[in-house]
Amino acid sequence: MTISLTGLMGCGKSSVGRELSRLLSCHFMDLDEVIVQREGRSIPEIFAQDGEKAFRRMELEAFKAVTEGAEGQGTVLALGGGTVTTAECADIAHNRTLCIYMKASVQTLKAHLEGQTEGRPLLCGQDIEERLARLMYERGHIYEKTAHIIIDTDGKSISEIAQEILRSSHHVR
Repeated sequence: MTISLTGLMGCGKSSVGRELSRLLSCHFMDLDEVIVQREGRSIPEIFAQDGEKAFRRMELEAFKAVTEGAEGQGTVLALGGGTVTTAECADIAHNRTLCIYMKASVQTLKAHLEGQTEGRPLLCGQDIEERLARLMYERGHIYEKTAHIIIDTDGKSISEIAQEILRSSHHVR
């Protein structure tokens, strides 16, 4: 089974995903890293050279390939913050994975992203708190609709979040 982690940038998908895969003794993948490997360019380079629309197409193709390749084996997959905003990606996340929405407040996200906006094209040159609030408004309902489980991450460590996902996922399977 594939467990996918979704939520806004800064919620800890990659860090929690690594810890969760360790606890489950399974493979971890970060969809953004898969895209970088497939394209031979960084995410900011793809956005700058091809635009967000082209990036979303690349993301969909990578997501399809990863989920098809992961069938039958345990995998934890950290999705990009905008992955499920593409309807076909949301469908894949909901129907081919156990999708976990890692919900965090704007304040928590801002604290996690402070000083780390380089390499995040959707934050560059913007007021972080304002941009995160807007993204939360635009995407929150999509995350909730796509996910099978919603985990509130505010005030919790990576280990605590991974343990909570582990406990919650046993009730859904």
